[in-house]
Amino acid sequence: MLEFKFDTQLLIDGHDLDEDEIFDWIATNIPGDSLLAVGDEDLIKIHYHTNYPWRVLEYAQSIGDIYDVVVENMQRQEDGLQG
Repeated sequence: MLEFKFDTQLLIDGHDLDEDEIFDWIATNIPGDSLLAVGDEDLIKIHYHTNYPWRVLEYAQSIGDIYDVVVENMQRQEDGLQG
């Protein structure tokens, strides 16, 4: 059984985005692992393993426009099912 079930990936389009602030906010407020927040002040790519993907999406939408959202169920993939 995986500790964190959902592989959550998305892009945030915005202005004056700070990848370090975004990383720190997610890491502090949403349990998970394998967090990546990379990009520049206009576009940030997020990758995170969590049981709360909707919280990542909610936060990201509050700081910019989100798109290319992918949430994959890694537990199903590990069990040989479509994720």
